[in-house]
Amino acid sequence: MIRSLLVVLAAFGVLTSGTARAQASSGRARAASRPASPAGRQIAARATQLVGVRSLRSVDASVPDDCSGLVRLAYEKAGIELMEGGGGRRGDNAVTYLYQRARRLGAVRRERPRPGDIAFFRETYDRNRDGRRNDGLTHVGIVERVEPDGQIILVHRGSKGVARTRMNLKHPTVHRQKRGGAVVNDYLRAASRKQRAYVTGELFAGFASPEPWIRARRAPPRR
Repeated sequence: MIRSLLVVLAAFGVLTSGTARAQASSGRARAASRPASPAGRQIAARATQLVGVRSLRSVDASVPDDCSGLVRLAYEKAGIELMEGGGGRRGDNAVTYLYQRARRLGAVRRERPRPGDIAFFRETYDRNRDGRRNDGLTHVGIVERVEPDGQIILVHRGSKGVARTRMNLKHPTVHRQKRGGAVVNDYLRAASRKQRAYVTGELFAGFASPEPWIRARRAPPRR
């Protein structure tokens, strides 16, 4: 009888430890895919609608036909004008302006993305044409969704129009996990004579959520 009792207890221990592992795994999945805010859902849905558009001019001629124009159109759906207040310091591109403004609002972070977040990237192309990676912030996209395993699906205005691209910050330097396997990070900077190609995870600079922009819009002006 004692032996039978020990067998039952051992089996129960296996079951409970398995349940604990499953719960921990589920918790990690939930942490990787935080629910979007209402504004984030609106923004992500608008970005999804624009996938396949070759030129943003055909949608709204008031925004530039580039990556910053895409995020502006998506954020306008939630009533947020990202470029409100001008274009920043002389020589700054729109991406740098958006990043600096997001930092001032306390919106920038590097973890736990949610649908509707802006994703910032640096050195995605040779902006100053000197052959080196010294161009600062050069690209933005919108987080469309986050898979349970941490895979991030982004919508961005690329070289061929508005499209999806993939990023996985658990494996930031890896294009494919193994030969013939699924892509975890798409290429974002093409190879040149002096530089190899770079994937999304390598060039990632930060996320910014819409909520601080909304709070700033609602805050009363200072006196």
